[in-house]
Amino acid sequence: MIDPRRLRILRAVADHRTVTAAAAALYLTPSAVSQQLAALEQETGHALLTRSGRGVRLTAAGEILLTHAHEVLAQLERAEAELAAYAGGAAGEVTVAAFATGIAEVLAPAIAHLAGSHPGIRVRVRDSEGDESLPLLLDGQADVALAVEYRGAPTEDDPRLARVPLYAEPFDAVLPEGHPLGREPEVPLAGLADSEWISPYPGNPCHEVMRLACQLAGFEPRLVHSSDDFRAVVALAGAGAGVALVPRSALRGMELKGTVVRPVSGPPATRRVFAAVRRGADHHPLIRPVLDALTESASGLTTD
Repeated sequence: MIDPRRLRILRAVADHRTVTAAAAALYLTPSAVSQQLAALEQETGHALLTRSGRGVRLTAAGEILLTHAHEVLAQLERAEAELAAYAGGAAGEVTVAAFATGIAEVLAPAIAHLAGSHPGIRVRVRDSEGDESLPLLLDGQADVALAVEYRGAPTEDDPRLARVPLYAEPFDAVLPEGHPLGREPEVPLAGLADSEWISPYPGNPCHEVMRLACQLAGFEPRLVHSSDDFRAVVALAGAGAGVALVPRSALRGMELKGTVVRPVSGPPATRRVFAAVRRGADHHPLIRPVLDALTESASGLTTD
């Protein structure tokens, strides 16, 4: 019989592509992961992994087993949810991994709401960029992820995840005062093709959205300055260091000295935010109220 604990290890190796990275995510030693995978191969009677460069990849048999692993692990999540509901224990801790603006705009109001409606639920917040929260969720280090759509992100039909769309918001152009396009009611992105740009680091979903919007406008942005802190991005624009695209909610309440903020015309630059849990956990009596509170607190934000 196949041990479902070993299926978790197989999925972690499939996600991380190396035994060492999977072991780190699971808080195990690489030798322990290798031993469990060897035992799983004995249980199934098939080779499940093959070496690929410096990492590993699943064999055809491994891919077949991974498909079933998604279903088995999702069903175990459902079983835990139903047992928790049967016990009637809407009390406990839920870890939410979220990016900074999501914490300020959505998660913090949700926590305030839960304090009144579900006082037994304690939310522990883990600050993580939009591309970091989903790996934390899949590795079991978070129960809920507040994440952003980006190229390479898990798709809506990913068998590992259940997703709840929250809101979509535009990016606005942040220009230094005196910039010629600052006098226009809307800024065409193509008009910024020759500008120096300030952007989050590559890998940050907002960097990917900005770069894709510029490419659709017909140019590759000339990236000069990088920061994942939008306050720093705006400060650099105010100092005349370049131009930037910033999600609208990130500008709310920010000091905009020395800048002009304008909506963008042309190819849309949009940040799409969603909450995700491991598939099967969306009806857990601790997690469901958190998802509902996130949905409620996001309802007043811009969406399309």
